[in-house]
Parts: sequence; structure tokens; C-alpha cells
Amino acid sequence: MLEDSQGGMTQDAKNIVWHQASVNRQDLSDKRGHRSVILWFTGLSGSGKSTLANAVNAALFERGVETYVLDGDNIRHGLCQDLGFSDADREENIRRIGEVAKLFLDAGIVVLTAFVSPFRVDRDKARALVDEGDFLEIHCSADLSTCEKRDTKGLYLKARKGEIPDFTGISSPYEEPDKPDLKVNTGSESIENCVKIVISKLISLKIISTNVR
Repeated sequence: MLEDSQGGMTQDAKNIVWHQASVNRQDLSDKRGHRSVILWFTGLSGSGKSTLANAVNAALFERGVETYVLDGDNIRHGLCQDLGFSDADREENIRRIGEVAKLFLDAGIVVLTAFVSPFRVDRDKARALVDEGDFLEIHCSADLSTCEKRDTKGLYLKARKGEIPDFTGISSPYEEPDKPDLKVNTGSESIENCVKIVISKLISLKIISTNVR
């Protein structure tokens, strides 16, 4: 038994067993006509991660694809509301998201995640949770000046004033992917073109078909 954060006792993790579902991932893929996959959108705040993830989500919906978007702000309203923005908390935030995304993958769903996820090691850990080909790292590439111009929340301005500590791109680093599965120039391309690029990638990998239901 282990002591939990409230001083109570929890069951030792060694005594739990993974439950196998009666309907597996392949069954779901065969029925739905598409594979499940994790689309991991990463980039600076303001680079267009959430915008692109939701636009791709809408395009996939039109094709009859089962999807769900895990958005950074939405996750921090609930699952990760206990976390701040220190390096350790960022690591734990991404760890939790990786585990949740893995569950969606097992449920036969195309799950789109939109998180800054600034550190390569954390993104690599999320990738390592699943088999090769089940995780596509999509770099939403936009330079810092462009992201600051798009800053509708005023976060960069607050960070420049020192009001937000550990802000990625200002007082905390963003480590660009070395070899992303896909790089989209969200700083210069239109959202329509960016969506087409992502959809074309999914078709080329045979995750979805060319047909629209």
C-alpha cells in the first residue's frame, strides 16, 4: 500500500491489471473505415495550433471520421487544473495528455492535441507510449514576432512586463522538433492550405481514405 497526497492509503500499482475491452481497436477501425492516430500539434503560443487542430477536426468530421480535440486551455480547466507552468508541471501536464491521448487511440479515434509542449524530451515520451506510426508530431511553425502580433489574450505583453513567469518564447525556451512528421508554416500559409497539407498527409499514410462520406 502507498500513502496518497491526503494521507490515506492507495493500492500498490503492482497489483492492478490492464482490462482488455470486448471491442478492440482493429474492430473499430474496420467498422469506421479509418485508422486511429494521435495528431500532436506543437508550436509557440499564437502559432495557430488550436486553430489548425480545430479546422482539421472539422474537415475530418465532414469525411465521417471519428475525432476529438484535446486543447491546452480546456485540459487545464479540469484534468490539469492543479498544475502550474514550471518545467516540472509542464512535464507532468504532457505526461497526462499523452496517457489520455493513448486511451483515445485505443478507442479508435483520431485525437488531435493542441499544446505548446515546449520540450523535445516530453514530446518524445508521449510518442514512446504508442507504436510507431500511431503518433504524428505536427510542428506549427510561426516566428515569435508573428505570434506576438496574433496575441489576442495579451499574454506576450504580460510576459514582456514580467507578469507571467516561465512563458515559452520569452522567459522559457521552446525546443523546435528536430524531425517532425509534418511541418506546417502556420505563420505564412492560409488556414485552408494548412488543413489541406494535414489531410493530404493522413491520406498518404492511409490513416483516412480519399473518399468523403
